[in-house]
Amino acid sequence: MSTISQAAHAAEAAILHSAQTLDRTLRDASPEHIIETALKTVGREQIALVSSFGTESAALLKVMADVDPAIPVIFLDTGWLFEETLAYRDTLISVLGLRDVRSVTPLEETLSRQDPERELWFSDPDACCRIRKVEPLARALKPFSAWINGRKRFQGGARAEIPVVEEDGERLKFNPFANVSREEIQAIYKLAKLPAHPLVASGYLSVGCMPCSSRTLPDEDARAGRWRGRAKTECGIHTMKAS
Repeated sequence: MSTISQAAHAAEAAILHSAQTLDRTLRDASPEHIIETALKTVGREQIALVSSFGTESAALLKVMADVDPAIPVIFLDTGWLFEETLAYRDTLISVLGLRDVRSVTPLEETLSRQDPERELWFSDPDACCRIRKVEPLARALKPFSAWINGRKRFQGGARAEIPVVEEDGERLKFNPFANVSREEIQAIYKLAKLPAHPLVASGYLSVGCMPCSSRTLPDEDARAGRWRGRAKTECGIHTMKAS
């Protein structure tokens, strides 16, 4: 094994050890305490929160803002988002006093080469997510050594067993809402009088890109409207290791 490979392996092992140690420590901690610990562990300049500004996003953003509203927030503007989502982003920035929201877009060169007709979402949704979400996020996370996201175990599927802290390639990944229930999220909205995403009232309980989001029926899971009719359940940013 080369010296560079040995160093990379040692660094990855150190991050994994740190993630496992933090996960044990924070297993039953509140979301506020998890974010506070994340800040103390790596510092504000080395951590970012990634938010879709979707139907449940305001709760985590509220908790983060109460801890430190200057934590960088990365928003993936895929080029396929609902206008309501873009407006909701601006509303929450104002309501919560967020100081550093960074909207990240796909590279125009990549779109022109791989999706010139804007039909990739239909023929190969995984490839569409890769060029519009996964690659832009990897680019946006390069300056950071840790990131925060809003996945919850109650969402089921691949999310049912997520830890509070995990290793994500070269970074630590904090999941402060891993243990939070849907009722607790609703309580945060009610207590803080947070505005709902504009599309919730018309039946969208989980909102992503326009072509791959649909209304959810009363007896369906909240994420049933995402990639309806396909085996796909994740966009890829949580299933591919960041580098």
